[in-house]
Amino acid sequence: MPEGDTVWNTARVLDRALAGARLTGSDFRVPQLAATDLTGWTVRESASRGKHLLLRLTAPTAAQWTLHSHLRMDGAWRAYTPGERWTARPAHLIRVVLRSPGAVAVGYHLHELALVPTAEELSLVGHLGPDLLGPDWDADEAVRRLAAEPERTIGEALLDQRNLAGVGNLYKCEVLFLRGVSPWTPVGAVPDLPGTVALAQRLLAANRGRWTQSTTGVLRRGGTSYVYGRRAQPCRRCGTAIRKEELGDRVTYWCPVCQPDRS
Repeated sequence: MPEGDTVWNTARVLDRALAGARLTGSDFRVPQLAATDLTGWTVRESASRGKHLLLRLTAPTAAQWTLHSHLRMDGAWRAYTPGERWTARPAHLIRVVLRSPGAVAVGYHLHELALVPTAEELSLVGHLGPDLLGPDWDADEAVRRLAAEPERTIGEALLDQRNLAGVGNLYKCEVLFLRGVSPWTPVGAVPDLPGTVALAQRLLAANRGRWTQSTTGVLRRGGTSYVYGRRAQPCRRCGTAIRKEELGDRVTYWCPVCQPDRS
């Protein structure tokens, strides 16, 4: 399940594989880009913005373009060496293939795939809040956006990418457990909203550069989270069974003892 750190890692993988390379071929398997040919285009860089991936390109005419993709819950990019077997996902999930002399980048189950002038990137990502892993991260602005809807549950507000970009369900659950806050607490009743935002940023930053996401400091399987994915298992703090319920359109995990309802 891609979250901000996963997309950041993916952008780095594509950057190492393609940055500076001139594409020798492309294959788009979505109707809106089916006739697009990027042969001869040069990859300038790969960047992330929340859960959005931005592959910036220079056309033979010197025009600057961006190939935008959203990973959502199930999208992925993989880089292979030429001739290497593509093993990440079934072939019918492939949405785009980019070829260069040294690497082949394959995008699986990508969403909102679009090619736009780089100057128009904001039309696709300008609605997002501050990026927790971006160079322009602004904690005060993230807090301001969250606080603008004080009656909304904090669980839903943290997932709203318009407030802060990069938090997914895993980090939502883990941050709220570590802060001792029920996911159903109204934003206006959260005791220390700046502290909650700061912790979210620290957790994502701590996992940047590795694929195993851990909020506990443990990397072995079964030990990486406090509550996420642990329904009915004992809380690592108090021993109470972890619960799982729907919150909005997503499920949430929490400890009813360590995270008392403040609503």
